[in-house]
Amino acid sequence: MITSLDQLDLNARYTYADYLKWQLEEYVELIRGKIFKMAAPSRHHQDISMNFSKIIATHIDDSSCKVYAAPFDVRLPHFSEKANKEIITVVQPDICVVCDKSKLDKKGCLGAPDLIVEILSLGNSAKEMKDKYSIYEESGVKEYWMIYPEEKSILRYILNDLGKYIGLQPLTEGDVLITPILAGLEIKLTDVFRE
Repeated sequence: MITSLDQLDLNARYTYADYLKWQLEEYVELIRGKIFKMAAPSRHHQDISMNFSKIIATHIDDSSCKVYAAPFDVRLPHFSEKANKEIITVVQPDICVVCDKSKLDKKGCLGAPDLIVEILSLGNSAKEMKDKYSIYEESGVKEYWMIYPEEKSILRYILNDLGKYIGLQPLTEGDVLITPILAGLEIKLTDVFRE
């Protein structure tokens, strides 16, 4: 039984079937088969996550969409990958919104959520900016937000008809965030970044 990262070869490639066998105390993600240890979130990170989650959950309460906060497994199969043993990417976004309930099962989400929010921290910003950006784009995540807590700013990307992300104007603390994914939602960023 695997209970510690020390028991795993961090240079090896793993699948979702492997991931299911681990009973680690640490939270990890699989990105294209490689293990990435998740950084422990700061209190400010958690405040932002809770603020966003509450606002989104209140807005979508009567819709078919659901909001989830980490830890929540999102399995992103590529091409013809269908069986657990073939899935090599399992991420735990800080927040995700899933509007297609057929993607939800007892283990989390199988397929691309409609919206993913990642709150950057010192230990994980490169992973979100490079690896996850390309994985979310390839997988068809319709909208992706990267939040910079220290700068109190947000970068937003929307998937176009060609399956490529288009960057939108960055938003900062005094702005209001809207999204086509959740019609009518208006998020005052001062409400999000308050501690």
